[in-house]
Amino acid sequence: MTVLQLLSHGDGVSRAVATLLLAMSVASWVTILWKAWLLRGGTHGVLRSIAAFWQAPTLADAERDLAAFDARGWIAPTVAALRAFAARAQRSRDDEGAQNLGMAGGHDPRLTRALRDALHTVLRRLQGGQILLATVGATAPFVGLLGTVWGIHGALAGLSGAAGGGITIDRVAGPVGEALVMTALGLAVALPAVLAYYVFCRVICRIEAELEGFAHDLLGVFGEPRPAAAPLPPARPMPV
Repeated sequence: MTVLQLLSHGDGVSRAVATLLLAMSVASWVTILWKAWLLRGGTHGVLRSIAAFWQAPTLADAERDLAAFDARGWIAPTVAALRAFAARAQRSRDDEGAQNLGMAGGHDPRLTRALRDALHTVLRRLQGGQILLATVGATAPFVGLLGTVWGIHGALAGLSGAAGGGITIDRVAGPVGEALVMTALGLAVALPAVLAYYVFCRVICRIEAELEGFAHDLLGVFGEPRPAAAPLPPARPMPV
């Protein structure tokens, strides 16, 4: 029995369950195709973009070179935040009277906050759709099971009024078999969503690790220089 047959021959609950499973399947497949396009290239593209950034002679050249490598825009927001921070820091030095809470604190804490905000913007894009896939993968089998239980209940209720001699295996197997289709539909909807969720999680975790490392390197290069450590005092000779 197909979903269209369930919608045409089932009762209200069966139609609602079949419609819900169909909507979940469409939503999950649209998300899978979109995420596959978004994460195309994966970690390799991010590594190429980071390498192009560090090979550029200046920050302006690096931002221009990223246009050829960072097609998905994973690195550009962090670099743009770095340039914007440098511009704000220069304006604050030129006009020290215009201070606010965003400019309070030292150089490194403010740069950390700017890089973190840009990194979170990218991470939200990376994580988009993952909740939908996890929800479909976790709930679709139970939605199908609900349709199965309701279909079996309806089949048994329809046979309850029949005479003992009128109940045959054919009259029982047909409605029960149709009800079990709901469980198969629930699994067919859930399995692609679960597999895609874990595959995308693996790629996203790798990209996140590279982006966090890149932000940490930016903080180390463009942050305030650390004072040189004082030399250790000469060791005293041990008494004899």
